[in-house]
Amino acid sequence: MKKIRSYIKFITVFTTVAALSACNKELNLKPHDQIESDQAINTSADVQSILIGAYNRAGGSDVYGGGFFLEPDLMGSQSAITWQGTFQDLTNMVDQQITINNAFVNSMWYNAYRIINQANYVIANVSKVDAASRDNTEGQAEFLRGMTYFDLARMYGKAWNDGTPTTNLAVPLVLKPTTVIGSDSYPSRSTVAQVYQQAITDLTSAESKMGTSVSFYANSYSASAILARLYLQQGDYAKALVEANKVISGGKYSLVDNYADEFPFPNQSATHVDNTSEDIFAMQVTTQQGTNTFNTYYASADYGGRGDIIVKSSFLNNFTSGDDRLSVYNEDSDGTLRCDKFDNLYGNAHVIRLAEIYLIRAECNSRLGSSSGATPVSDINKIRNRAGLSSLATVTLTQILNERKLELAFEGGFFLHDGKRLQQTIGGEAWNSNKLVFPIPQIEINANKNLVQNPGYTN
Repeated sequence: MKKIRSYIKFITVFTTVAALSACNKELNLKPHDQIESDQAINTSADVQSILIGAYNRAGGSDVYGGGFFLEPDLMGSQSAITWQGTFQDLTNMVDQQITINNAFVNSMWYNAYRIINQANYVIANVSKVDAASRDNTEGQAEFLRGMTYFDLARMYGKAWNDGTPTTNLAVPLVLKPTTVIGSDSYPSRSTVAQVYQQAITDLTSAESKMGTSVSFYANSYSASAILARLYLQQGDYAKALVEANKVISGGKYSLVDNYADEFPFPNQSATHVDNTSEDIFAMQVTTQQGTNTFNTYYASADYGGRGDIIVKSSFLNNFTSGDDRLSVYNEDSDGTLRCDKFDNLYGNAHVIRLAEIYLIRAECNSRLGSSSGATPVSDINKIRNRAGLSSLATVTLTQILNERKLELAFEGGFFLHDGKRLQQTIGGEAWNSNKLVFPIPQIEINANKNLVQNPGYTN
């Protein structure tokens, strides 16, 4: 029987179908490598299975299982960490000397397009979904595709504020499922502006189609939250503020009482931990998928990790006495200072949480001289009070940005992405250095005659 194999010339994608069963709120995923063409996508259940497969792909270690966040942090957190890992390709990231054949850069690209291709399959076949769940299904796929394109643009293209986004190149936009090699199998790179706009289009559509119920899956607020992050990266503070207000005013999420409780650690092997009340969207890590990437590199051998990342004691000087956020920084059994946020082998990979949304709203209101939803000092005091610190009477933009650094440290590539949007020196390099942009994988350029390399890299 003929089989559908999904691939484009610059990346081979084996479409995964996964079956879902829920038991005690844990996903039970059964991935398969191929889809039979005469029965692959004929029913609503088929499309739903492909959507589950897209989520499964998104949870992979190279993408939203941690790689999308760890690797930019390695490129930008030299002032806060010491790297002692043995993977040369990750060492090159820390040294800001990435090669065009970097295996981690290649895997990120490859797996990101696997997510996108499966999302494309869902969108292309959404008419087969039962009417009652059609909009939500399409919105879920658009959410995954839009979020992935946003992160690809941030990694493989220049920053939005670096030069001209309408001419700077990002990544190819592929919006239809790829089943055969044809003339459209060699897409050129779209501009930074085009990829950002596609991400906005997808996320805005997803926001309007998904519901507001809270589960492991994305909902309307998840799309709003990623849009708030995207608009902040662009410096569009008015739009970021609107999206942040949607999330907060929805009332579906709340800060956990104690900062450390956002990073649950049951001290048991093979234990999955559900989302907290603060998690707007997180990738579920189960024993079926393996441990999350954060744990692999941040946690010491005491907690199942490699312990490749050591926190510099000087980083803790940024905190004031009595700050509860210091509780997640401790020495392991050999006296090495670690970040304990990721000690749980099967802890969820937090993609975006409510504290970040409060910080986005505070920053946007501060920059705009407004108090939409709340005053900047009110939002910052929520963050400070949860950390056991006293309230401030007033707050400056500098203080807001400092709270952002302390609250979100090591969680989401903020050392690099914030450094770029704020035009700060990053690990000794200028914020707009070509060294702080991933190269286009050489294997993709070899396969696709229409791809060109990023500045600063030689093929």
